[in-house]
Amino acid sequence: MKKLVFYQLILAAWVAQAAAADVFRVATFNVENYVDGPGGSRPLKTTAARAKVCESIVALKPDVISLQEMGSTNALMELQAALKESGLDLPFWDHLTGYDTNIHLALLSRFPIVARHPHTNESYLLGARRFYVSRGFMEDDIRVNANYRFTLIAAHLKSKLASGIADEQEWREEEAVVLRRVIDARLASEPEGRLVVLGDFNDTQDSRTMKSILGKGKTGLFDTRPAERASGSGGAQGTGDPAQRRRTTWTDFYAAEDSYSRVDYILISQGMERDWRGEETYVLNLPDWGAASDHRPLVAGFVAAGK
Repeated sequence: MKKLVFYQLILAAWVAQAAAADVFRVATFNVENYVDGPGGSRPLKTTAARAKVCESIVALKPDVISLQEMGSTNALMELQAALKESGLDLPFWDHLTGYDTNIHLALLSRFPIVARHPHTNESYLLGARRFYVSRGFMEDDIRVNANYRFTLIAAHLKSKLASGIADEQEWREEEAVVLRRVIDARLASEPEGRLVVLGDFNDTQDSRTMKSILGKGKTGLFDTRPAERASGSGGAQGTGDPAQRRRTTWTDFYAAEDSYSRVDYILISQGMERDWRGEETYVLNLPDWGAASDHRPLVAGFVAAGK
């Protein structure tokens, strides 16, 4: 009897370990001007700020992380090396340059990137004038294991800063419409596909920007709504409980308005939602978080199930 109990415990431990091994985490982080050389009016990232960015990412332990406001590939390689030195090895990477030549979209991954579909020439009309999506859209296919892969689409939409060229809100809304076209094209080719759409969308969840991106019906995206981990909750997410809805979800401090808001998102397709793990989904809340960036990083967990 004792031997049977022993083997049952061994089996339970093995099953738990196997299940844990299948869980992976996808994160997004606007690293605020992580530049390594002159670029317009953007200041160089200080050594202390870079170290705090590294500390923040290591605390998340992501398997895949999308980065906004990254500088050159040299800056990305520097961050990748710092993460590896701190025990987080993310050997696969991507870097995208759009019409904004100062800050870029970037990606670091523990898993291989098996296909890249960069969107660097997307345009739209605004006030009878043609505009191009400033930072482009990154679209990468990532292989978690032999039987599981997903697509990541990353974006960094127009900021809240006023512009003399066009109304910044309309500018952002038009970029969101273009982003939705990219999403629709992907889901048209793979209606049940596993898709993660994430990044800094610079708008709140009730805005026209977000309504365009989220979409409706069978191709509508699900908002994982990461929140700070509450004591004893393990990070579990709820939708019906008012206490869950009142959890702290802000991701950005906007100094011009002295305001905190949720403008960074991890959205997923219905094909990806079945693999989502709410208990592994949260906004990182580190002491002195603002030393790294004016944004806080967020992460969502998934289990690599099925084929």
